[in-house]
Amino acid sequence: MTNFIYKYPVLYPGILIERYKRFFADIELASGEIITAHCPNTGPMTGVCIPNNPVLVSHSDNPKRKLAYTWELIQVCDTVPTWVGINTALPNRVVKLALESQLLPLDNYSVILPEVAYGKDKKSRIDFLLNGGDFPIYLEVKNTTFAQGELALFPDTVTERGQKHLKELMEVVRQGARAVMLYFINRGDCTDFAPGDSCDRVYGELLRQAILEGVEVLPCRFEVTPEGIQYLGLAKFII
Repeated sequence: MTNFIYKYPVLYPGILIERYKRFFADIELASGEIITAHCPNTGPMTGVCIPNNPVLVSHSDNPKRKLAYTWELIQVCDTVPTWVGINTALPNRVVKLALESQLLPLDNYSVILPEVAYGKDKKSRIDFLLNGGDFPIYLEVKNTTFAQGELALFPDTVTERGQKHLKELMEVVRQGARAVMLYFINRGDCTDFAPGDSCDRVYGELLRQAILEGVEVLPCRFEVTPEGIQYLGLAKFII
């Protein structure tokens, strides 16, 4: 029996027609009905936003929602058919569940605090602050779907926000705490991970500098299926 960290609600199959204005996706359901679904992903979705590919959507009965459907998964076929997670709201929820179950290769914490303000001006927020051990652990999560074969890459576009996060994590280490960058590889076909230098050279340089300064990197593999999400362990980090 598969041990899912997260189980999806009932999902409905369809085919992607197009994504537009970042937050909208037109999808033809298996019934033939064409719907507009919410696309909960602000990124370019390089290599995974492919018209005519199979997708899965969830449905909400909340009458206050403008769009009843949410795009959750898309199937790609680089080598073998693989489901890829689209909903960027899920990785932090899954990581929190994994932290509560002590599934990730992190130790020495007993308190999990999400979305904690930090930095010199307290205007930034770390995804998780883990307390209760010898040192506080500042944990940042990055959703990762871009891949070349079995190699997952982050980022898939220039990300000044991501660059800023790396600089802030380096400062955390300088102040005597632990800092961890967790890459949530939102597809099960990638065994390796590397910085996406071709998309953002500065980010790659900052990541390598951060590692030299003591920032820990966890490229975490997750298998995504229509039933749920399962943790597979760490990918090989190719620096």
